[in-house]
Amino acid sequence: MNGTKKGAVKPMQMRYTDQVGKEQISDFFIRQWGDSKMVTSSGIYHCDMLDGAAIVNDDGEILGLLTYVILESECEIISLDSKIENHGIGSMLILEIETIARRRKFPIIKLITTNDNLHALGFYQKRGYRITDIYVDAVDKARKIKPDIPLYASNGIGIRDEILLEKHLHIEE
Repeated sequence: MNGTKKGAVKPMQMRYTDQVGKEQISDFFIRQWGDSKMVTSSGIYHCDMLDGAAIVNDDGEILGLLTYVILESECEIISLDSKIENHGIGSMLILEIETIARRRKFPIIKLITTNDNLHALGFYQKRGYRITDIYVDAVDKARKIKPDIPLYASNGIGIRDEILLEKHLHIEE
């Protein structure tokens, strides 16, 4: 045996999206969501074109990916996906974006998720993000632009509303 347990995750490393092939990023989004287009109340984004950070294994395979945009004095997370749950991938990506925001002196990080995404709501709140607004029926509006957004999540909850979460960062002077 080579010392690697069956099902163990290979060593991981952080890369920025400009260090990962665009085609590889596009393929990641297609496998995760069907395409790279994200429609939220803050805008329409092609996630494979955004700045971000990825966690890759030694083979260069993307295990997790976070994309973001800078809007005025705020950083908005547009997407956060991990292929492997409960291995710290999402947490590493969140810490990286918070480091980037602090370095660039952006005191607020925000993100939007949908009402059905209970896992994400718990994940972000455990990391200090707070619910600051709810956009009722926002997903119905998004479906007019991207009709393939499902009506129901795999947990049976109707996907209707967007929830805004924010974290205020301490910025060193």
